[in-house]
Amino acid sequence: MDDSVGLLAALVALLAGLAVGKAWERYKLRAGRWIDLRRARESPRYLLGLNMLVSNQLDPAIEELNTAVGLDADALELHLILGNLYREKGQVTRAIQLHQQALQRPKLTRGEQAYLLLCLGLDFKRGGFVDRALEAFTEVLRIDGANRQALSNLEKLHEEQQQWHEARAIRRRLAAMAEPGERPRHQAILAFLEARLGVQALEQADPAEAVSRFEAAIALDERAVPAYLDLGDLQRREGRLAEAIATWDRVPGIAPDRAYLILDRVERASRELGDDERFPALCRRLIDANPQDWRARLALGRHLADRGDPSAALDLLFESLVHNPHALSVHQVVWQALAALRFDESRVRRYTELTSGAVFYRDPHVCMQCRYRSTELLWQCPQCHEWNTFVEERITPAEEH
Repeated sequence: MDDSVGLLAALVALLAGLAVGKAWERYKLRAGRWIDLRRARESPRYLLGLNMLVSNQLDPAIEELNTAVGLDADALELHLILGNLYREKGQVTRAIQLHQQALQRPKLTRGEQAYLLLCLGLDFKRGGFVDRALEAFTEVLRIDGANRQALSNLEKLHEEQQQWHEARAIRRRLAAMAEPGERPRHQAILAFLEARLGVQALEQADPAEAVSRFEAAIALDERAVPAYLDLGDLQRREGRLAEAIATWDRVPGIAPDRAYLILDRVERASRELGDDERFPALCRRLIDANPQDWRARLALGRHLADRGDPSAALDLLFESLVHNPHALSVHQVVWQALAALRFDESRVRRYTELTSGAVFYRDPHVCMQCRYRSTELLWQCPQCHEWNTFVEERITPAEEH
């Protein structure tokens, strides 16, 4: 009997301890009053603010969350959310103040400190305070050396400053932490950084180092198109024309969608070699491999027009228009060829039929990550800073309007 009573007493004491602990976690004595710490989180204002945030209504979300903060000024998560919202609104000073004030709180966990410093680093980065952003992200890594967000943002800052060695070192850390399925993407980014180091070596008049970096990029990722282009450019400048053409000629095999980047290069180098057959053969090979390749037809048409054969050029240019009637560059060459043929009536009529309803634009490219559009092929998106995410995009007249 005594054993049963003792066991029951111990159980009651345990339950009482749990209840006191939960109450201590939930309630706080402030100015002589007990405050329910969950009130802010459970308040309609907080929930409404989150709903506004999900709907991308930033101003109403800020208003509602500020009201929720009035229920509990110590609610750390509310201050974090508000600070981030102010940063998104461009009110960087206010965001910095909120996050700095939160950092002054006593008894922050290491995780809370790291996240606050990360938010502060993003504030400084948004405000253009590069040195202070670097310090904040570095401090995050001192607390949490595996914080991927801090590493990624540090890398982006170094890239923006063209500090390619530092960016490469950080990307290597990220690659070492990556899951097997993520490694090809990290390899591609490392390859691009190696290629940028090669360009930097060229600027510093160190061609041997440049070649080493370009070759390292290709070894990391055989689809590192910039490395092939820059290596071939270097070989051409050094007079090794055949080697340059051989380097560029690898691009169609590994990245057919980027083959057009070598066309002008191969044409110039072939002309310097006195080889009149190589460039037309390349264009026809690309057309055979991809019957919708309008750029190869354009390049070959321009080549033929420059060599006094506007009739054959127009045949190719009209084929190019069938596949892309909106590219301004095609129309410019068509008019030059038509002028050379004294605006032959049948050919002008054919041109009019092909281009009815066309909207002209320069070649568009879109970032697969954030949909940022560019009229030129970029290797790093200026909006989301991701590497090698641009693809060619067709824009129809309806989408333009």
